[in-house]
Amino acid sequence: MSMNNSIHNLQWLDPADANCPFPPLEHALTDPDGLLALGGDLSVTRLINAYRHGIFPWYSDGQPIMWWSPDPRTVLFPEALNISRSLAKTLRKKPYEISLNKSFAEVITACAAPRNDGEGTWITDEMQHAYCRLHTEGHAHSVESWRDGELVGGLYGIAIGQVFFGESMFAYANDASKVAFVHLVRHLSKAGFKMIDCQVDSAHLQSLGATQIPRSQFAQQLDEYCEQAETDQHFQPQFLSMDAT
Repeated sequence: MSMNNSIHNLQWLDPADANCPFPPLEHALTDPDGLLALGGDLSVTRLINAYRHGIFPWYSDGQPIMWWSPDPRTVLFPEALNISRSLAKTLRKKPYEISLNKSFAEVITACAAPRNDGEGTWITDEMQHAYCRLHTEGHAHSVESWRDGELVGGLYGIAIGQVFFGESMFAYANDASKVAFVHLVRHLSKAGFKMIDCQVDSAHLQSLGATQIPRSQFAQQLDEYCEQAETDQHFQPQFLSMDAT
Protein backbone atom coordinates (compact mmCIF):
# COMPACT_ATOMS: atom_id res chain seq x y z
CA MET A 1 0.00 0.00 0.00
CA SER A 2 1.60 3.25 -1.07
CA MET A 3 1.18 6.28 1.18
CA ASN A 4 1.65 10.00 0.77
CA ASN A 5 1.55 13.08 2.93
CA SER A 6 -2.24 13.35 2.57
CA ILE A 7 -2.62 10.51 5.04
CA HIS A 8 -1.91 12.97 7.86
CA ASN A 9 -5.15 14.79 7.04
CA LEU A 10 -7.34 11.73 7.40
CA GLN A 11 -9.83 11.34 10.21
CA TRP A 12 -8.91 9.01 13.07
CA LEU A 13 -11.84 7.01 14.40
CA ASP A 14 -12.40 6.68 18.15
CA PRO A 15 -11.83 3.03 19.12
CA ALA A 16 -14.12 3.52 22.12
CA ASP A 17 -17.08 4.66 20.00
CA ALA A 18 -18.18 1.94 17.55
CA ASN A 19 -21.02 4.19 16.36
CA CYS A 20 -18.70 7.04 15.39
CA PRO A 21 -19.70 7.96 11.81
CA PHE A 22 -17.25 7.56 8.96
CA PRO A 23 -16.29 10.61 6.88
CA PRO A 24 -18.23 11.15 3.64
CA LEU A 25 -16.96 8.90 0.85
CA GLU A 26 -15.96 11.93 -1.21
CA HIS A 27 -13.25 12.62 1.40
CA ALA A 28 -11.34 9.47 0.41
CA LEU A 29 -7.89 9.95 -1.05
CA THR A 30 -7.15 9.35 -4.72
CA ASP A 31 -3.58 8.28 -3.89
CA PRO A 32 -3.75 5.68 -2.50
CA ASP A 33 -7.14 5.25 -4.11
CA GLY A 34 -9.98 5.09 -1.64
CA LEU A 35 -8.20 5.48 1.71
CA LEU A 36 -10.82 7.19 3.85
CA ALA A 37 -10.05 6.91 7.58
CA LEU A 38 -7.74 5.36 10.16
CA GLY A 39 -8.07 3.74 13.54
CA GLY A 40 -11.19 2.65 15.32
CA ASP A 41 -11.76 -1.03 15.94
CA LEU A 42 -13.13 -4.13 14.26
CA SER A 43 -16.25 -4.53 16.35
CA VAL A 44 -19.33 -6.06 14.74
CA THR A 45 -21.16 -2.73 14.98
CA ARG A 46 -18.42 -0.76 13.23
CA LEU A 47 -17.83 -3.37 10.52
CA ILE A 48 -21.51 -3.63 9.60
CA ASN A 49 -21.75 0.16 9.54
CA ALA A 50 -18.69 0.31 7.29
CA TYR A 51 -19.90 -2.24 4.74
CA ARG A 52 -23.38 -0.74 4.77
CA HIS A 53 -21.84 2.54 3.58
CA GLY A 54 -19.39 1.11 1.04
CA ILE A 55 -16.30 1.02 3.27
CA PHE A 56 -14.04 -1.90 4.21
CA PRO A 57 -10.89 -2.42 6.33
CA TRP A 58 -7.58 -3.36 4.71
CA TYR A 59 -4.20 -3.13 6.43
CA SER A 60 -1.19 -5.21 7.41
CA ASP A 61 0.36 -6.18 10.74
CA GLY A 62 2.06 -3.20 12.36
CA GLN A 63 -0.22 -0.66 10.64
CA PRO A 64 -3.25 1.11 12.07
CA ILE A 65 -6.63 -0.10 10.85
CA MET A 66 -7.19 1.51 7.45
CA TRP A 67 -10.66 2.04 5.99
CA TRP A 68 -11.16 2.15 2.21
CA SER A 69 -13.77 3.07 -0.39
CA PRO A 70 -12.15 3.04 -3.84
CA ASP A 71 -13.59 4.79 -6.89
CA PRO A 72 -14.65 3.18 -9.17
CA ARG A 73 -16.00 0.12 -7.36
CA THR A 74 -15.84 -3.39 -8.79
CA VAL A 75 -19.13 -5.28 -8.53
CA LEU A 76 -20.82 -8.27 -10.08
CA PHE A 77 -24.53 -8.33 -10.80
CA PRO A 78 -25.75 -11.95 -10.54
CA GLU A 79 -27.34 -11.91 -13.98
CA ALA A 80 -23.99 -10.89 -15.51
CA LEU A 81 -22.11 -13.95 -14.23
CA ASN A 82 -19.78 -15.17 -16.98
CA ILE A 83 -18.82 -18.83 -17.15
CA SER A 84 -15.96 -19.53 -19.54
CA ARG A 85 -15.91 -22.64 -21.68
CA SER A 86 -13.22 -24.24 -19.54
CA LEU A 87 -15.05 -23.43 -16.29
CA ALA A 88 -18.30 -24.81 -17.74
CA LYS A 89 -16.44 -28.03 -18.54
CA THR A 90 -15.22 -28.24 -14.93
CA LEU A 91 -18.74 -27.62 -13.62
CA ARG A 92 -20.14 -30.42 -15.78
CA LYS A 93 -17.61 -32.84 -14.31
CA LYS A 94 -18.78 -31.92 -10.78
CA PRO A 95 -15.38 -32.56 -9.18
CA TYR A 96 -16.27 -30.91 -5.87
CA GLU A 97 -18.98 -30.96 -3.25
CA ILE A 98 -20.01 -27.38 -2.49
CA SER A 99 -21.23 -26.32 0.93
CA LEU A 100 -22.40 -23.13 2.58
CA ASN A 101 -21.28 -22.12 6.08
CA LYS A 102 -19.92 -25.57 6.91
CA SER A 103 -16.37 -24.49 7.76
CA PHE A 104 -16.03 -20.71 8.02
CA ALA A 105 -12.96 -20.67 10.28
CA GLU A 106 -11.08 -23.06 7.99
CA VAL A 107 -11.90 -20.94 4.95
CA ILE A 108 -10.69 -17.66 6.43
CA THR A 109 -7.54 -19.37 7.74
CA ALA A 110 -6.82 -20.70 4.25
CA CYS A 111 -7.47 -17.27 2.72
CA ALA A 112 -4.99 -15.77 5.19
CA ALA A 113 -2.18 -18.14 4.25
CA PRO A 114 0.81 -16.64 2.37
CA ARG A 115 0.38 -16.58 -1.40
CA ASN A 116 2.72 -18.08 -3.97
CA ASP A 117 3.82 -14.58 -4.97
CA GLY A 118 5.53 -14.20 -1.61
CA GLU A 119 3.34 -11.31 -0.52
CA GLY A 120 2.29 -11.20 3.11
CA THR A 121 -1.33 -11.52 4.09
CA TRP A 122 -3.64 -8.61 4.92
CA ILE A 123 -5.94 -11.00 6.78
CA THR A 124 -4.26 -10.52 10.14
CA ASP A 125 -5.10 -12.53 13.26
CA GLU A 126 -7.14 -9.52 14.40
CA MET A 127 -9.10 -9.58 11.14
CA GLN A 128 -9.70 -13.33 11.39
CA HIS A 129 -11.10 -13.01 14.91
CA ALA A 130 -13.31 -10.10 13.84
CA TYR A 131 -14.83 -11.92 10.87
CA CYS A 132 -15.36 -15.06 12.90
CA ARG A 133 -17.39 -12.90 15.29
CA LEU A 134 -19.36 -11.60 12.31
CA HIS A 135 -19.97 -15.20 11.27
CA THR A 136 -21.11 -16.20 14.76
CA GLU A 137 -23.63 -13.35 14.71
CA GLY A 138 -24.95 -14.35 11.29
CA HIS A 139 -23.40 -11.63 9.11
CA ALA A 140 -20.39 -13.35 7.51
CA HIS A 141 -20.65 -16.49 5.40
CA SER A 142 -18.42 -18.99 3.65
CA VAL A 143 -18.72 -21.29 0.65
CA GLU A 144 -16.53 -24.36 0.55
CA SER A 145 -15.31 -26.75 -2.15
CA TRP A 146 -14.61 -30.29 -0.95
CA ARG A 147 -12.90 -33.22 -2.66
CA ASP A 148 -12.87 -36.61 -0.93
CA GLY A 149 -13.70 -34.89 2.34
CA GLU A 150 -10.84 -32.40 2.07
CA LEU A 151 -11.32 -28.63 1.84
CA VAL A 152 -9.69 -27.57 -1.44
CA GLY A 153 -11.18 -24.13 -2.10
CA GLY A 154 -13.63 -21.52 -0.96
CA LEU A 155 -14.46 -17.92 -0.23
CA TYR A 156 -16.11 -15.75 2.40
CA GLY A 157 -17.92 -12.44 2.68
CA ILE A 158 -20.64 -10.46 4.41
CA ALA A 159 -24.35 -10.28 3.59
CA ILE A 160 -26.44 -7.18 4.30
CA GLY A 161 -29.93 -6.97 2.87
CA GLN A 162 -29.65 -7.93 -0.80
CA VAL A 163 -25.91 -7.29 -1.14
CA PHE A 164 -23.08 -9.77 -0.64
CA PHE A 165 -19.70 -8.19 0.08
CA GLY A 166 -17.00 -10.58 -1.10
CA GLU A 167 -13.77 -10.57 0.88
CA SER A 168 -11.34 -13.28 -0.20
CA MET A 169 -11.05 -16.69 -1.84
CA PHE A 170 -8.50 -19.48 -2.07
CA ALA A 171 -7.94 -22.63 -4.13
CA TYR A 172 -5.75 -25.68 -3.64
CA ALA A 173 -7.20 -27.45 -6.69
CA ASN A 174 -8.10 -26.46 -10.24
CA ASP A 175 -11.00 -23.99 -10.38
CA ALA A 176 -12.00 -24.86 -6.79
CA SER A 177 -12.65 -21.25 -5.80
CA LYS A 178 -14.34 -20.42 -9.11
CA VAL A 179 -16.72 -23.35 -8.75
CA ALA A 180 -17.57 -22.19 -5.23
CA PHE A 181 -18.14 -18.68 -6.54
CA VAL A 182 -20.49 -19.85 -9.31
CA HIS A 183 -22.56 -21.78 -6.79
CA LEU A 184 -22.65 -18.77 -4.50
CA VAL A 185 -23.84 -16.45 -7.26
CA ARG A 186 -26.56 -18.88 -8.30
CA HIS A 187 -27.62 -19.27 -4.66
CA LEU A 188 -27.70 -15.51 -4.09
CA SER A 189 -29.66 -14.96 -7.28
CA LYS A 190 -32.35 -17.41 -6.14
CA ALA A 191 -32.44 -15.61 -2.78
CA GLY A 192 -33.12 -12.26 -4.45
CA PHE A 193 -29.70 -10.66 -4.01
CA LYS A 194 -29.05 -7.76 -6.38
CA MET A 195 -25.31 -7.16 -6.21
CA ILE A 196 -21.98 -8.69 -5.17
CA ASP A 197 -19.27 -6.27 -4.09
CA CYS A 198 -15.85 -7.32 -5.36
CA GLN A 199 -14.06 -4.21 -4.04
CA VAL A 200 -11.17 -3.76 -6.49
CA ASP A 201 -10.69 -4.82 -10.09
CA SER A 202 -8.68 -7.82 -11.30
CA ALA A 203 -8.47 -9.92 -14.45
CA HIS A 204 -9.76 -12.87 -12.44
CA LEU A 205 -12.93 -10.99 -11.46
CA GLN A 206 -13.40 -9.60 -14.95
CA SER A 207 -13.33 -13.12 -16.33
CA LEU A 208 -16.28 -13.97 -14.07
CA GLY A 209 -18.34 -10.99 -15.24
CA ALA A 210 -17.42 -8.28 -12.75
CA THR A 211 -17.62 -4.66 -13.87
CA GLN A 212 -16.68 -1.25 -12.48
CA ILE A 213 -19.21 1.40 -11.48
CA PRO A 214 -18.73 4.90 -10.01
CA ARG A 215 -18.51 4.96 -6.22
CA SER A 216 -21.46 7.36 -6.09
CA GLN A 217 -23.62 4.83 -7.96
CA PHE A 218 -22.42 2.05 -5.68
CA ALA A 219 -23.39 4.07 -2.60
CA GLN A 220 -26.84 4.79 -4.05
CA GLN A 221 -27.42 1.12 -4.73
CA LEU A 222 -26.35 0.23 -1.21
CA ASP A 223 -28.97 2.67 0.11
CA GLU A 224 -31.60 0.78 -1.87
CA TYR A 225 -30.48 -2.83 -1.56
CA CYS A 226 -29.19 -2.88 2.03
CA GLU A 227 -32.53 -1.65 3.33
CA GLN A 228 -34.31 -4.73 2.02
CA ALA A 229 -35.45 -7.50 4.35
CA GLU A 230 -32.71 -9.68 5.77
CA THR A 231 -32.32 -13.10 4.17
CA ASP A 232 -30.70 -15.05 7.01
CA GLN A 233 -32.76 -18.13 6.18
CA HIS A 234 -30.74 -18.51 2.98
CA PHE A 235 -27.48 -18.95 4.88
CA GLN A 236 -28.26 -22.01 6.96
CA PRO A 237 -25.38 -24.52 6.79
CA GLN A 238 -26.11 -26.77 3.81
CA PHE A 239 -24.72 -28.41 0.72
CA LEU A 240 -25.53 -26.47 -2.44
CA SER A 241 -26.91 -27.97 -5.62
CA MET A 242 -24.35 -29.40 -8.01
CA ASP A 243 -26.52 -28.35 -10.97
CA ALA A 244 -24.96 -24.89 -11.44
CA THR A 245 -23.79 -25.38 -15.01
